[in-house]
Amino acid sequence: MRTCLLFFFLGLSHLVYSQSTIKKAQNSFEDAQQFVRQNIFDEAIKYLNDAVKADPKFQKAYLQLGDIYKRIRNTQKAKENYRLAINAAPVENPNIYFLLGETELQTGDYAFAKQSFENFITKAINVDAKFIDKAKKYILDCDFSVDAIKKPVPYEPFNMGFYVNSEHRDYFPALTADGQTIIFTRNVKGNEDFYTAVKKNGEWQQAKSLSENINTPHFNEGAQSISPDGRYLFFTGCNRPDGVGRCDIYVCRREGNNWSKPVNLGQTINTGEWESQPSISADGSTLYFLSNRAGGIGGYDIWKSVMNDEGYWTKPTNLGPNVNTPYDEATPFIHPDGKTLYFSSDGWPGLGQKDIFYSKLQGDGNFSRAVNLGYPINTFNDEFGFIVSADGKEGLFSSDLDGGFGDVDIYRFKLPDALKPEPVTYVKGIVKDAETKETLEASVLVINLNTEIAAYNEITDKVTGDFIAVMPANQSYAFNVFSDGYLLYSKHFDIKPADANKPFELEILLDKITVGSKVLLNNIFFDTNKFELLPQSMVELNILIDVLKSNPTIEIEIQGHTDNIGDNKANQKLSENRAKAVYEYLISNGVGKKQLNYKGYGEEKPAFDNATEEGKQKNRRTEFLVVKI
Repeated sequence: MRTCLLFFFLGLSHLVYSQSTIKKAQNSFEDAQQFVRQNIFDEAIKYLNDAVKADPKFQKAYLQLGDIYKRIRNTQKAKENYRLAINAAPVENPNIYFLLGETELQTGDYAFAKQSFENFITKAINVDAKFIDKAKKYILDCDFSVDAIKKPVPYEPFNMGFYVNSEHRDYFPALTADGQTIIFTRNVKGNEDFYTAVKKNGEWQQAKSLSENINTPHFNEGAQSISPDGRYLFFTGCNRPDGVGRCDIYVCRREGNNWSKPVNLGQTINTGEWESQPSISADGSTLYFLSNRAGGIGGYDIWKSVMNDEGYWTKPTNLGPNVNTPYDEATPFIHPDGKTLYFSSDGWPGLGQKDIFYSKLQGDGNFSRAVNLGYPINTFNDEFGFIVSADGKEGLFSSDLDGGFGDVDIYRFKLPDALKPEPVTYVKGIVKDAETKETLEASVLVINLNTEIAAYNEITDKVTGDFIAVMPANQSYAFNVFSDGYLLYSKHFDIKPADANKPFELEILLDKITVGSKVLLNNIFFDTNKFELLPQSMVELNILIDVLKSNPTIEIEIQGHTDNIGDNKANQKLSENRAKAVYEYLISNGVGKKQLNYKGYGEEKPAFDNATEEGKQKNRRTEFLVVKI
């Protein structure tokens, strides 16, 4: 829209402003026009400067100088020449005030910009209402900016260093949840490709090209999002042979150090319009992206699509007026907390051009009204491509700040507390055979017991056996690992906000199914002194059902245990009833009776020290023992 405004005003301006009465000035101006028509702007500027030197009152030449400098993005020079044009002679066409106001806004002269826009609104006659609306929007920007500068937020950017940045344009950073891998876009001679670097002993290693399966010499790859575990890369590919529109969203999967060929997400996500800048949620169930498809609020909007139970992306929905505006939004980033969305926009009140905002997902499924991150994180320049580390401590962005290594570099800074996402942690692990210590391909399932929704459901890397599962705080999680021919692994996490600073690292050793092997079921729950299964128990029991049905030749004994509080006989009966409750649930869900029996052991077989409260709690447990194969 900004380009249309410029051309609209240029057409009017050049029709209205008069020629110079000084022949030398007019000749220089006319000589400049042949270079303007050929877009040879250096020569055009030279002749126009000769024209105003010969005639300091040559308003039309100053105006054209302003137009050219605006077009080549030398905003400071554009502003200077628009001001000279206004001072050279009486203003006959008020549109120049709009052009001047834009350049003043884009160089941080907010008070002057506001005055220029007010002059435009006051003096404009027979101008399309959308331009008046744009000027009023700019006035809101000016008012916001003056106030924001009086209340700066803490901000000190640090360059990511020469192992990440280069003499080329480096931008659009993406981090894994553990902060040990970065993937970013590098533009070399007009071609966009992905590069990656890993951190060792706290230091970034030399960045290298991501993969020949993804990077191409003929197409641009960029604006990417990495899943927190580093296994899936969603990115923008433009003008590719399998494209639906000009720019589409693609996905590829990592196995070991190799990446699969990109796959177009298809016509549910991609249209004949422009889809770009994807961001995937930590649980892999929601994709946020940018599009100018029909049905939006205006310009480029942020949309989202949810994956259904069959593994297909559903029809995208617009995020609505608390995020999107009649202008342009860009570079959405959904934090691993699953609630905090950071994005850029030139539609909400800001400091000029695109600013960074955040919005929080509410309980009703809608996002809260956008909040500007403040000054000096945002300035009169374009700010975009912003992400936040999983621990919420740092923001990463790209800029051409002084002292960089190239045209654009990647920077990081400590995020002020008021702008941080909700606390999250992660469990990072590797799955191995308990006997051989060889890595295993295993299913890792993390279920949020509060919502009964999967926070993570993935197969470990078949080469490395590793995984990373993100867990937002203030929730309880059932954590299960299982692989064909092996016993189920069970763990329980109650994540408090303080746990965000303490990621969990596990080496999971899976035992093969053998007679005498035992599994502690950490996610079977009962109320105190009762034996009715609580709803949260069904998550792990349903996994156990799948394991038993997949291994129909094994027989297990379900065992109930208690601590040593209370009467021994009562504890014995309670433990037996609890084991029976599990037995009956399995039978009712299709497990053969020949595979099952149950027994209560009361307080007879403590596995932990009953002298401590923690030990007593752990002794109140449900297990199963393999008794026959």
